[in-house]
Amino acid sequence: MSVSTLQRLPKIIEVVWHPPILHLIKCNTDDSATTASSSCGGIFRDKDSKFLLCFTKNTGNENAYQAELSGVIRAIEIAAHHKWNSLWLEVDSALVVNAFKNQSLVPWRLRNRWNNCMHIISNMNFLVSHVYREENCCVDALVNLGLTLDNLTIWLEIPACIRGYYGQNRLGLPCFRFVNFWRGLAWAPLFPLFFLVSFSLTNIFWIVLAHC
Repeated sequence: MSVSTLQRLPKIIEVVWHPPILHLIKCNTDDSATTASSSCGGIFRDKDSKFLLCFTKNTGNENAYQAELSGVIRAIEIAAHHKWNSLWLEVDSALVVNAFKNQSLVPWRLRNRWNNCMHIISNMNFLVSHVYREENCCVDALVNLGLTLDNLTIWLEIPACIRGYYGQNRLGLPCFRFVNFWRGLAWAPLFPLFFLVSFSLTNIFWIVLAHC
């Protein structure tokens, strides 16, 4: 295989969701947006990967960035309500992470609630970080459901639409991220290997889950 062919092959990154450390509560948030509607959502889990709560809300005709900010705001408000004062927020938008450092990135219509959240987290042990989209599979399924709902919906038990993804996260099973996936056709020979690995991991997941 030539050097030029190797350069066209995709880089495959193994992505695994990790629980928070020590006394932190981790919340992963995400958004979904179409030409007709948008939604936001989040899922809270503790250091043992135990499910605490999840939510989703239809955010109307907001764009993806505004919906993502709305999800972050709602997550902080919910954490404050439950007195979860050690919060680790994970988002798959680098722009949202930067908004915590630069308030001018926040649209005016969200600025008041955003400022209130900044006051809330100033009294918290708070951390925000960026993750790959593939690590956000739980909440991604949740926000897709949010597109079909009319009001804020909160679950205190795991909803069926994320149960499989939640189990995969809890068992530490990976997802795979492809970098430069569409450059050339030289990646095609990797398909059989990728599907073999995915199929094997899925079988292991269901076998382990059945014995839990």
